[in-house]
Amino acid sequence: MQFGLSESQEFLKDSARKFFAGECPSAEMRRLMETDTAFDAALWSKLTDQGYTGIIFPEAYGGVGLGKVELMLLMEEAGRALLPGPFFSTVVLAGSVIDAVASSAHKQKYLAPICRGETRSTVAILEANASWNPRDIQLTASNGKLTGEKYFVSDAAVADFIIVVALNGVFAVNSKAPGLKISPMTAMDLTRKLYVVEFNNTLAEEIGATTNLARAFDVATAAIAAELVGGMQRTLDITVEYAKTRKQFGKPIGIFQAVQHQCADMYLETESSRSAVYYAGWALEENSPDASTAVSIAKMYASDAARTVGNRGIQIHGGMGFTWENDVHLYYRRAKGSETAFGDATFHRERIASAVIDSGTVSAKSA
Repeated sequence: MQFGLSESQEFLKDSARKFFAGECPSAEMRRLMETDTAFDAALWSKLTDQGYTGIIFPEAYGGVGLGKVELMLLMEEAGRALLPGPFFSTVVLAGSVIDAVASSAHKQKYLAPICRGETRSTVAILEANASWNPRDIQLTASNGKLTGEKYFVSDAAVADFIIVVALNGVFAVNSKAPGLKISPMTAMDLTRKLYVVEFNNTLAEEIGATTNLARAFDVATAAIAAELVGGMQRTLDITVEYAKTRKQFGKPIGIFQAVQHQCADMYLETESSRSAVYYAGWALEENSPDASTAVSIAKMYASDAARTVGNRGIQIHGGMGFTWENDVHLYYRRAKGSETAFGDATFHRERIASAVIDSGTVSAKSA
């Protein structure tokens, strides 16, 4: 494994940081999060022009054909900018599911328009039990139609079609289909809108089986962990800058060891999460036998670390950390929203334990 980023990967990371800094600064992020959908067509067009909407997908479907590490780098920078709107829902989540389960014909129909930036999508997974385990899904398609509800569906209001994970398959549903109802939910993260999606005898097209979903969910899980890393880095940067300028007893608070220790811990949490995420991306790209475990480790660690970094950042800011004008609380909201997405730390610890037990590597004596 190459532990350093290649020249092209460094270029991608730097160019993505400059792009998001120029096209989605804090003021623009705040403007979009206060809209009903957090979506801006002009920004989406610019994301498409950069090739970001097709970053990891085959060139045969209009994609760029880069690897999973490159996706992690892009999502890290998107997290740093707190990118609003349906990029994750459409490209990372829906795109990965379609790429994993669909036939070539269905990829031409659904994935290629995503790569070209012509359509937006999302994936409806969770039900009333709020379980991220696919085995707990109860919604079942009957005669090509769906009846039931899905919860916490991100960016559903701006999706042209919704990918629905059912017990007996993966289905695509047109957002204008009769019997489909989309209702907003209250969300912790103001930049990523959530919805309840109700199906009432709604026509759905089966695009694949659920057997290949694990791979797609691993990609999405690693990507959201990468996004958390970007948010942690930005929280750290804001906090260090504040500690340099905020004075107490006539001195910058950054000279006090208690504050320095807090910042050092934030740095450690951020860098450790970054290492775990980069390895998970590499493992997915190389189809390493430990790829799923690496993804769980990255998500487990980043979920806890992002909460800790957010807590410390707000603590160092004091009362300023809670004010609306300060961006720190917005990153904390994203961290809390993403912490539970695709399973929290407890979920992934149990997933790792189950994988170890199922592999038979734990002896009766050690157990």
